[in-house]
Amino acid sequence: MNEPTAMDDRFDRRELLLHLGDILEASNCLAQASRPTAAVVHLMREDDSLLHFEFLRALAPTMTVAEFTKRVASAFFPWPRELLAAELNRDALAASVQHNLFDGDLDGWNAYVTYVQRTVAWFGTGRSTVKAGASAGPARDAAKDATPAEVSAVATLPAKSDAPIEKRGWPWPEPRSKS
Repeated sequence: MNEPTAMDDRFDRRELLLHLGDILEASNCLAQASRPTAAVVHLMREDDSLLHFEFLRALAPTMTVAEFTKRVASAFFPWPRELLAAELNRDALAASVQHNLFDGDLDGWNAYVTYVQRTVAWFGTGRSTVKAGASAGPARDAAKDATPAEVSAVATLPAKSDAPIEKRGWPWPEPRSKS
């Protein structure tokens, strides 16, 4: 579940908030195409502005814009609250995305995790289960995009310190004097 860490996770929280912004921007761009029944993958081939949203490549090839929009809302609505909580629930962040955006799509989930782990090494670790009997689609581009150097850099975690971590700065306010 959530193991206690001595790491300062505010930079991971920042990266996940930036990723949330990218998710919302991609959803907005897809909605502006005014083609709710079109497959996201199809629109990516037509509109070069969508290509910089690499995480879209992890989606099931049949996912429509309307389905993506609905699933994104369900997958990411808990993120702001979770990312601002004093105790970060890493499993809840990954679980909401896995169950709402990649349910039954193990290859898509693994590709998405590979993408997010480029900036947040712990994201999705230990969450590779998919409903029994679910069929996985073909391997996704995002998994191929990671170079061996990126994979090894993501897998290397900073050394842990025995010193207690004092949470200062964003997202925790500086202590105020009581005088």
